[in-house]
Amino acid sequence: VGGHEGAGDVVAKGSEVKNFEIGDYAGIKWLNGSCMSCEFCEKSFEANCPKADLSGYTHDGSFQQYATADAVQAAHIPKGTDLAEVAPILCAGVTVYKALKTADLEPGQWVAISGAGGGLGTLAIQYAKAMGLRVLAIDGGEDKGALCKELGAEVFVDFTKSKDIVSDIQAATNGGPHGVINVSVSEKAIEQSTEYVRTCGTVVLVGLPAGAVARAQVFGAVVKSIAIKGSYVGNRADTREAIDFFARGLVKSPIKIVGLSELPRVYEEMEKGAILGRYVVDTSK
Repeated sequence: VGGHEGAGDVVAKGSEVKNFEIGDYAGIKWLNGSCMSCEFCEKSFEANCPKADLSGYTHDGSFQQYATADAVQAAHIPKGTDLAEVAPILCAGVTVYKALKTADLEPGQWVAISGAGGGLGTLAIQYAKAMGLRVLAIDGGEDKGALCKELGAEVFVDFTKSKDIVSDIQAATNGGPHGVINVSVSEKAIEQSTEYVRTCGTVVLVGLPAGAVARAQVFGAVVKSIAIKGSYVGNRADTREAIDFFARGLVKSPIKIVGLSELPRVYEEMEKGAILGRYVVDTSK
């Protein structure tokens, strides 16, 4: 069964579970469980555990009315929270929040978000603003531009209209963004980000284009002293922090709620890149 980013009520628990009670709100992440004893788990890189149990992949996911989760990795959600709105935080939100932390930026610095109008990008804009960063959003189309600006992007660059995207971004940020969060699924966008990033800046890879290769001019990367990092989903602390941003009203999920029967149509829209924000599935419909 596919699906993750599940949010709901705890209706049953194992006899040894001490950190949840019946009736609590809990979240199912991409990482459903890990061994908690390997070198990666011990360093809080649980997602990199060689025995990681993944929702919707190695573990039946949340596209069903009742789903199971490991109590260690399940997320605590405050009572009174809108479960539909918090659901995207459990993977998309945590993922971009972790990526922003990986970029190691300071308040007032520029961050470029490539693929800013999609499900991850719209959340990345808000987390970046809440962290005190200046946001340059990159995507294509007037609708996505309007959404990015509404969510807090200071500058929007439309890659479908820009004749020289590298120069345009560097001009808008007075020398290039200090960090880049790549959530797009474009190999070309990744390569361009290594060109327009500021000297001594950081490029963070998050999106996973099928079969893509991350390319960068070696001379430029060395002379500019840029860092290129991969960022996977966050750990338990990242999850707790990401949910806290949401609970304090600093981040909002632009969502549309659909029934389980509508999934095929949603997947078709996703493949076309026609989705603004995030779809949330109500498994009772």
